[in-house]
Amino acid sequence: MSCNGSWVEVDLGQLRRNAAAVQGALGSTKLIAVVKADAYGHGLARTAGALGRFGVKHFAVAYAAEALKVRASAPEAELILVLGVARGGDVARLLADRIMPVVVSMEQARELSAAAVAAGGRLGVHLKLDAGMGRLGFICPDEVGEATAVCALPGLKVEGVCAHFSMVEPERKPAMTRGQADKFLRALPVVEAAAGGRLFRHMSSSRAALLLPECDFDAARAGIVLYGYGAGEEERRFRTQPVMSWKSRVIQVKRAPAGFAVGYYASYQTATPTDLAVVSCGYTDGYQRHLGNRGEVLAGGRRCPVVGRVSMNWITVDLGPDSGVKPGDEVVLMGRQGGEEIWGDELARHCSTIAYEILTGVSRQIERRYVGE
Repeated sequence: MSCNGSWVEVDLGQLRRNAAAVQGALGSTKLIAVVKADAYGHGLARTAGALGRFGVKHFAVAYAAEALKVRASAPEAELILVLGVARGGDVARLLADRIMPVVVSMEQARELSAAAVAAGGRLGVHLKLDAGMGRLGFICPDEVGEATAVCALPGLKVEGVCAHFSMVEPERKPAMTRGQADKFLRALPVVEAAAGGRLFRHMSSSRAALLLPECDFDAARAGIVLYGYGAGEEERRFRTQPVMSWKSRVIQVKRAPAGFAVGYYASYQTATPTDLAVVSCGYTDGYQRHLGNRGEVLAGGRRCPVVGRVSMNWITVDLGPDSGVKPGDEVVLMGRQGGEEIWGDELARHCSTIAYEILTGVSRQIERRYVGE
């Protein structure tokens, strides 16, 4: 039985091209595919599995539970890194499934150490340094000495060291951008001396990979650019295009007279006689309320405004007079139709947010259809 709702299409062919573009620019530097948050809304299992088949061997997630799904989907992965705070109760599975957590504090390190010793194993970890993000990790330079002490704990093997940029603006704010990298670079010899050898180094995010090739190090963690955002300009180091489309169908078309009120509290009134389409999608699906009277969809190959307030399950679209659109016709909320296109960054501008929130906000209950592999 159909619920007559919207659906998402994930173009795995475009995902492959995006991964190839990023890896091609990185050269010998490893690509770490960031697939946290259900692969930014694209579906963790299928996305990680596809990337694994495309040759990606390194992944990063936020939580241990996500890492287990990656291991099941990409069994040949060489590195699955948990960027959040794994706890002692996770250690048995981390050891069994060859998953590596980052260590962000001495408290966490001791907990992981005790659990690894109790399990009779030695857990590989990466040290997380806070070089200016102000979030997780040992603060540079104040807590670098504490970070080195992790290397001496039983049951742990420090294999990598990482940090995360809070800002990558080499043209507008070069001092702040470079200062973060400098803090990380100054800490490296101290940490590596304690570890007894060179560690696997990574700091770059998607934007840093695009703009700061000098910070590639051993690996770069690419997230949003893999999914087609933040790297659309041709003159940059690499270019990627969106992977996710979001579609629905018209469930009713009505001929409305001029002055006809639409939606809750009559926030829109038709100026002239027009066709109105009710489309099966609403804020329960992740189509944000800010898009009412602001956003557009593609119907009949044309851009059409979303009019009235976004409801829980439906939106109303002004098709214009004599549109020819009928119930059952496809409507594109995000993607291409005819010669037009609407993507997550456009929706984000209407909502005063970022494309990340649009992508991850698409309800997990909506069907994901995988095409183009």
